[in-house]
Amino acid sequence: MKTTIIAAILLIAGAITYIVVPTKKNSNMNFRQRVTKVFYPLIMKLSPSNSLTNVGDHQVKPIVDFYTLNAQLIDGTVLNFSTLKGKKIMLVNTASDCGFTAQYEALENLYQQHKDSLVIIGFPANDFGNQEKYSNEKIAGFCKKNYGVTFPLAAKAVVVSNKNQHPVYQWLTDASRNGWNHQSPTWNFCKYLIDEKGTLVGFYNSSVQPEEVLVSVCYHSGL
Repeated sequence: MKTTIIAAILLIAGAITYIVVPTKKNSNMNFRQRVTKVFYPLIMKLSPSNSLTNVGDHQVKPIVDFYTLNAQLIDGTVLNFSTLKGKKIMLVNTASDCGFTAQYEALENLYQQHKDSLVIIGFPANDFGNQEKYSNEKIAGFCKKNYGVTFPLAAKAVVVSNKNQHPVYQWLTDASRNGWNHQSPTWNFCKYLIDEKGTLVGFYNSSVQPEEVLVSVCYHSGL
């Protein structure tokens, strides 16, 4: 009993120290970012795991070819989606100050495990809670230093449905383009999955872990 209590105290003390006292490893994280990283497991535990997930028998051929799209990356280069044919693609709207920001680590792990057959593209966006207010340069540095991100990041963009919405998200959220789905992102770190033929497979809410996408019914063909 005493051992358990001591371990709990040490764990809490370590968490508080990580949050309050910046270290070399987290020196470019602000207070909020350190708090959310420490408490991310609790955030995930309290979040409904499959709310607003929109998947099923939606193997409908897109009306607008997905591979005609492109995205300017955070380093200024352009990624033409035609170069991604034959791979599954996960598109995620991201933010640096969100309770789900620690999903960057899970996304990077997934990418490293399956990058021969899976591409992950992050779309930093300030559309929810003013949680991505930084410049492209600062976002890139934050992701690399704190989460080791190597998967492509797009330049900061708008992902919600309005006149400034990024063309990729216009395609993802408009059934007259993708063939069946109207669901827009509901918060940061929502995921859309595209199969090897450029067909939209499904929408996954923020609380669905990246690795959980792999075991969804529509994605169970494997990597």
